[in-house]
Amino acid sequence: MASPPASDPYARHVLARMADFFTDEGTPWARRLWDIGSVLALEELWEAGYWQANGVLSQTACDWQRNELNALIGPDRGLGDKELRKELTGLLRNSLPDPSPERRRLKEIIGHVRAGYLERWAAAVSAPVEQRVKLERFSRTVASHLLDLGYSASHLRAWARDLYRDRATTADIADSAAELARTPARVFEVLVALEKVPRRELAEPLEGWFDKGKVVAWLREHGHDTSGIRPGGGFVYRITALDAFSAADQARQMVERMTARSQFLRRDRGGVVPFPRLWVADHPQPIPLNPPARGADVLTLVNEGHLYQVAGRRSRIDEALELAAAVNRGPMAPAVAGAWAAVESLLSHPDDPKDNERSGKAVAADRMAAIIACSWPRAELTALAHRHRPRAGDDLSRLITACTTNQERARLVAEVLHAHGAPALDFTSASTKYTDWPAAQRMADLVKTPRPVLGDVRCAFRIALRRLYRTRNIILHGGATRGVALEASLRTGAPLVGAGLDRIVHAAYAEDLSPLDLAARAEVALQLVSGETGLSVVDLLEPV
Repeated sequence: MASPPASDPYARHVLARMADFFTDEGTPWARRLWDIGSVLALEELWEAGYWQANGVLSQTACDWQRNELNALIGPDRGLGDKELRKELTGLLRNSLPDPSPERRRLKEIIGHVRAGYLERWAAAVSAPVEQRVKLERFSRTVASHLLDLGYSASHLRAWARDLYRDRATTADIADSAAELARTPARVFEVLVALEKVPRRELAEPLEGWFDKGKVVAWLREHGHDTSGIRPGGGFVYRITALDAFSAADQARQMVERMTARSQFLRRDRGGVVPFPRLWVADHPQPIPLNPPARGADVLTLVNEGHLYQVAGRRSRIDEALELAAAVNRGPMAPAVAGAWAAVESLLSHPDDPKDNERSGKAVAADRMAAIIACSWPRAELTALAHRHRPRAGDDLSRLITACTTNQERARLVAEVLHAHGAPALDFTSASTKYTDWPAAQRMADLVKTPRPVLGDVRCAFRIALRRLYRTRNIILHGGATRGVALEASLRTGAPLVGAGLDRIVHAAYAEDLSPLDLAARAEVALQLVSGETGLSVVDLLEPV
């Protein structure tokens, strides 16, 4: 964001963090959105009752989900201060089986929570500066709620950029977000052009079918360049959505279903071939058919030279990487199933608990969460070291330059933050300065009180990964591919799966350490950090 700064520093940082959350590719996992909004979390809990009644989810899993949600909603200003909050917290203290009076009341409460949710946040952030909620919480709450409503990340990124350009205040952001939440969905026309159309006689009678001449005419009518477009035909769908990118995403899912069906043809198997672009009426540019990647990055494969090392005996990790490959760009249901299969295959064992809240395969999510939580400090501290860029060089810059490893750089920054706090770092010349400053404060809090901060982060990861597990169970055991939290579970879970696999791959190649042993190291480190052993937040996954 290179435009003139906003007049309100808090607002400037909020919008920069939102830009991180709305950037599909490019934002490192450590700065992405790890959670969903309270409204969707309540809807997910209500849906879980149905799957529990049908034997897809266990009572233990649903109770854990409800108890965690009850603990998390405490700081959420959008849930009101009096009657609404009291009714909601009272309900969440009870089991919510389907059917039950409590579950029926929960459904009614969700409607009241949804109506006016961001307006209540707008009122909360209008408080005096010294009473404002932390900017990270406000940024995450608003961003997750708008994404949960169905807005695309691309649309919201442009929205945040416009607010920044217009020097929006905190109140402006809250009011504008509330206005977005009130805006009803509208109908978009989306053109899906096909290069190849086997069994054309099955397509021609359908509503929305356009032959090749009509496809070209539609493109010209809506101001699009038709050079090089030689379609075999196509469909124009009328899709109800909140923005053009969201409409294109729904059309993309239709294409996925169409091409999947074509795999079952005897002749022309897989013969439905779409154009690599979609067109939305009144949207100026075509939209790529391939979606942005979901942010599952295993950087060790490149950084340590393992990308092409596939000869020889296949390992458990090789198989896990193949299982998880769909997580970045595959259709949602296979992406969830493959990602969870990778986690479960590496981090579960026959001797795992059978009769408590970590029963089944949920313990694999908890182990992965511990590994990622231990990875988080090094990732952020290393980024801060590279982005400390004062206008004039200083002693810290020279010391960072003299370091030969990222571990040394991270340790140096941690020591400086512990001694002098976040103001010791200077990001004036960094293009990411408005997200670096809040990150520096988070790391300053971490190095001063590592256990509670790491505990909160681990909890967020645990919830996201258990959501991925529940979603997988709904898909595979319930046969449902449109759960309320399906998209959100991938949005939050995919980058975390990538981060965990990255550490597992590194440990395997660098130390020949098994995933279960790495998880044990992480779980012990979270208990010992900053204690009598002197374990630093920089070295949580390092061998003793």
